[in-house]
Amino acid sequence: MSYRSEGRADGVAALFRALHQGPEPLVLPNAWDFASAAALVAAGFPAIGTTSLGVAAAAGKPDAEAATLGETMALAGSLARLPCPVTVDIEAGFGAPAEAADLAARLAGLGIAGINIEDGRPGRALADPAVLCESIEAIKGRVPELFVNARTDAFWLGLPAALDEALARVRMYEGAGADGVFVPKIAAKEDIAAVVAAVDVPVNVLFLPNGLAVGELAALGVRRISTGSLLFRAAIAAGVSAAEAVRDGARIGDGIPGYEEVNDLATADLSRT
Repeated sequence: MSYRSEGRADGVAALFRALHQGPEPLVLPNAWDFASAAALVAAGFPAIGTTSLGVAAAAGKPDAEAATLGETMALAGSLARLPCPVTVDIEAGFGAPAEAADLAARLAGLGIAGINIEDGRPGRALADPAVLCESIEAIKGRVPELFVNARTDAFWLGLPAALDEALARVRMYEGAGADGVFVPKIAAKEDIAAVVAAVDVPVNVLFLPNGLAVGELAALGVRRISTGSLLFRAAIAAGVSAAEAVRDGARIGDGIPGYEEVNDLATADLSRT
C-alpha cells in the first residue's frame, strides 16, 4: 500500500523536510506536466517541484497573475501519483490569506508535500511583506505539516537595495512560520552567505546557468537548489531544434526517448509500496 493511500500526508511532508537536511543540497527539478515529472523521477531525482511559468505557458496563460488555479490543481492531482515528495508553486497564493490556506489544505489532502508562495506581484512589484506573512500564518495554522517555502522577489526584480530588502523579508517570513525561504536570482557569493546567515531555515536559490555550481552553493550553506522554468524553456528549445532538423535535413541528436518509453512513463503504476 502506498504512503499516500494510507492518508499519511504528514509522512510525505516529513520525508520532504528531511531532504533539506541531507549531506548535500536538494537539487529540485521543476516539472510542468506529468510526463516531465515522471521522467525526472525515473532519472533519480528524490523530489519534484512545479514551475508556474511552465504551467501557465503550456496553457496559453500569463504567469504570476493568478490565472492558472485550475491547471495548478489538475497538475497537483496527477503528480500525487509519483513515488516521491512533490512541492507545488502556487504563485502568490491565488487569493487572500484565507483562500491561500484553503488551497494549501486541498493540496495537502492530495498528498502534496510542500508549496512555494511568493511576494512578487503583477507589474514587477513587491507586496507588503506583512501580506505574505498573513498567508504563511494562515497556511501553517491550517496544515502545519506542509512545507511552506516563502519566496521573495527582491533580486528577481533587480531592486537597487535587493540584499537589504531580501534580508528583511526572509527574516519576517521565517518569523511567520515559513519552513524555508527562496531568493531567486541571487548570484553573488557574499549575498548568498548573508541570506544563509540571516535565517535558521533552509535557504533555496535558483540555479543560474552561468552562475555558481551546485558544489559552490553547498559550500555557502544553501540547502535547496531549484531549476525554476529552465527545464521547460530548454524543452521548448530542444523541440524547435528537432523540428528545424527535420525541415532542413539535418541529423537529430541522440537520447530522445522512444514512444513506448514515454507511454510507459505516463501509464505505469508509480505508487510507492
